[in-house]
Amino acid sequence: MTGITVLELGASWCPICQAARPMIDRVLGEFPAATHVWIEDGKGKRLGRSYAVKLWPTLIVLDDGVEVARVVRPTGEAAVRAALTARAARA
Repeated sequence: MTGITVLELGASWCPICQAARPMIDRVLGEFPAATHVWIEDGKGKRLGRSYAVKLWPTLIVLDDGVEVARVVRPTGEAAVRAALTARAARA
């Protein structure tokens, strides 16, 4: 994957994921070049396990396929925004 990709791992039935969704969408709207991939995680799902995800929602920011930031259970827009700008720190 090239560029910025945001993997969002969670569960559709998770109330914390549902509460965070509008805030995450608002911040992602500020970064139109970023690709957002929502991944249903849970029992028997290997991708979440391969990224060592233990709590939902977890946002993993990839820059050209390399993890540059992670936000677990974001409670505010600032944390998500900071993760999405982590690419500049890597360059």
